[in-house]
Amino acid sequence: MTAREYLGQAYRLDQRINSKLQQIASLRSLTQRVTASCGGETVSRTRNVHSLEDTIIRLMEAEEEINCQIDELIQLKIEIGETIDQVENETRRLILEKRYLCFLSWDQIASDLSYSRRWVLNQHDRAVEAVGRILAEKEASA
Repeated sequence: MTAREYLGQAYRLDQRINSKLQQIASLRSLTQRVTASCGGETVSRTRNVHSLEDTIIRLMEAEEEINCQIDELIQLKIEIGETIDQVENETRRLILEKRYLCFLSWDQIASDLSYSRRWVLNQHDRAVEAVGRILAEKEASA
C-alpha cells in the first residue's frame, strides 16, 4: 500500500458510512410510510405485517453495521493521525491533517493556511514522501 492509499483509507470509509446513512434514511422512510398508512380506517383486507417486520429488521442490521464502521473509522483516524504526527514539518503535518482527517478540499486548505493552492500541493507531495518513509520504517521494524 502506498502512502497516498494509506492516508486515503479514512476518506473512503467515511464515504461508505455516508452511503449507509442514506440507506438507513431510506429504510426509515419506508417504515414511517407503512405505519402511517396503517392508521385510520379499518380495511377488510389484512396488511402484510411481515413486510414491515422485515424492513425494521433490515434497518436495525444496517444501523448495527454502520456503528461498527464508525468505530473502525475512529480507530483508522487515530492510527493515521499518529502516523501524521511523526512528520517533522509542522505545516506539512497540518496539510495532511486537513486533507486526510478533516477531508477538506485543496482550495479550502490553501485558503485556511493563506497560501496558494500550488504551494499547498507541493508541500503535500513532500509530506506524503515523509509518510512513505515512516511507513517503510514501520514495515522494516515489524
